[in-house]
Amino acid sequence: MTESHPDGAGVILCIEKALEQSGVSREDVNYINAHATSTPAGDLKQYNALIHCFGKNPDLRVNSTKSMIGHLLGASGAVEAVAAVQAIRTRSKHPIINLENPDEGVDTKLLVVGPKKERLDVKVTLSNSFGFGGHNSSVLFAPYK
Repeated sequence: MTESHPDGAGVILCIEKALEQSGVSREDVNYINAHATSTPAGDLKQYNALIHCFGKNPDLRVNSTKSMIGHLLGASGAVEAVAAVQAIRTRSKHPIINLENPDEGVDTKLLVVGPKKERLDVKVTLSNSFGFGGHNSSVLFAPYK
C-alpha cells in the first residue's frame, strides 16, 4: 500500500499532468525538490521517473530536503514546497547530506551531494510529494516577473 507502482507510472503521470496543466515546458524546469525518503523502493523509482520526464538535462539539479529534516509525513510536502520557493528567493539550493552510496546507475551530476549548498538561478522548480496509497502531488513554482 505504501509502495509506488513498479514502473513509476503514478509518479510520471503526476509530473506530466503538472507540466501540462501549468503550460510549463519540461526544458524550463531546472530544479527539483524530490520526495526522496531514502528508501530503495521509492527513490530509484522516482529517479527513473524524473529521467523519463526530463531526460538527461545537464541543467537539471535535484535535491532532497528529507536528507536534513527526516520525513515529516503529512507536513513533508508543505515544508519541501517552502524549500523550493526559498531556492528561488535565495538563488541557491541546499545539498543532499548523508548520501554516501548512491544506487548504481544514478547520475550524481544531477544531485547536489555533500555539505555545501549550490548557487542556482531557478527558472522553474518542481516539488514532488508522493504519499501512502498513491497520493501524489507535483507543484511547480517560478520566479515572479
